[in-house]
Amino acid sequence: MTEKLSRNDKIDPWGSMKIEDYSKVIAKFGISPFSNVIKKVPTPHKFMLRNIIYGHRDFGRVANAIANKKKFVMLTGLMPSGKFHFGHKMIADQIIYYQQMGAEVYICVADIEAYATRGLSMKEIEKLAIEEYLLNYIALGINPEKCHFYFQSKGNSRYQTLSKMIAKHVTFNELKAIYGTDSLTPGKIVSALTQVADILYPQMEQGSCPTVVPVGTDQDPHIRLTRDIASRFKEFKFMAPSSTYNKFMSGLQGGKMSSSKPESYIALTDTPNAARKKVMRALTGGRETLEEQKKKGGQPHKCAIYELYTYHLMDEDSELKNVYDDCIAGKLMCGDDKKHCAELIVKFLEKHQEKRERARKDVCKFIKV
Repeated sequence: MTEKLSRNDKIDPWGSMKIEDYSKVIAKFGISPFSNVIKKVPTPHKFMLRNIIYGHRDFGRVANAIANKKKFVMLTGLMPSGKFHFGHKMIADQIIYYQQMGAEVYICVADIEAYATRGLSMKEIEKLAIEEYLLNYIALGINPEKCHFYFQSKGNSRYQTLSKMIAKHVTFNELKAIYGTDSLTPGKIVSALTQVADILYPQMEQGSCPTVVPVGTDQDPHIRLTRDIASRFKEFKFMAPSSTYNKFMSGLQGGKMSSSKPESYIALTDTPNAARKKVMRALTGGRETLEEQKKKGGQPHKCAIYELYTYHLMDEDSELKNVYDDCIAGKLMCGDDKKHCAELIVKFLEKHQEKRERARKDVCKFIKV
């Protein structure tokens, strides 16, 4: 069950919270609006231009590195707990973007966290990481060059040493202040400190340099903890990591998209027919009657179909604007719109799933045995 953000809430990276007003998140947690830095980005991603990436911490230094063709790192973690869906694709799209901008990419499988908090065996986690994530990443276009893919549990000796050193530089009271007392368990403390190591580790290999971590808002506690700890290491000259925050995709039936609710998402391994059915059942911003729709127009800001267009299916802003204008003018009916969306989804999945099967031969380029 999702909860609304209130003034007294902590963000729980292991929970499920519905955020209806991102401006309140910016005000409460000190996240900067992305609009104040976008002009520094030479070639902004569509997520930046469409306000899907709505906030950041210190992204200016990353933008400067991109503009001046200087070294920078992009780090992301994946939690292998279910099917890879269009919500996860958002991060894959950003990985590809940062690779194109010149980043050294690090992808960490949070298998220790999944083991501690999701009730999965290590064997199950490894299979999910490869079958559901890595194969889809490769099919979407992630380049093995300048890409480091590794498991928390199998990190090299320098990584393992760093993960153990983290504990010296944080107090339990600090953890309680960031995560809240109700959320903390021994397993979650271990996973939080391990995530700090995940974020800082690339600088042990690349040297002190800007590091961007694109996340959903729910992961901000890990970012704040890492930024606090980074400067406390006298042994290393860590630069505090930067972060960007993207809005969550809504579930197809409303609420938050969740891996535990198959009806809420379209997986990239769904059959085209199953995906088509999910689209046709999706919640829209349509009116109660056809007559009312024509008179008052639709409500695209409440529509899961329009969201799929905005995030994934329409790269051209002009095409997206035409859909929006026709919807609010009452010219576009929800049934017709769903059929069009379903055709785009089916076309994408058919091509993607062919690429995914071909990607199996490239797994060894990412996982060094």
